[in-house]
Amino acid sequence: MLTLIGRGLANDEIATALAISVKTVKTHISHLLAKLGARDRAQLVIAAFNAGLVRPTMPRQHHRRPG
Repeated sequence: MLTLIGRGLANDEIATALAISVKTVKTHISHLLAKLGARDRAQLVIAAFNAGLVRPTMPRQHHRRPG
């Protein structure tokens, strides 16, 4: 769950990925917030990075073909 949050997935995307309901996702997020002492989803993302569950990625560059 924390990995998916760290990757920036929305609740409905997490629900689909884990084959659970959005309500269940929200419950798990509430439990993570309490367990980790985080105040919001942004702090959960930071926790995922700090735990090594996700790594920063570089934004994709749009390359122009010489023309």
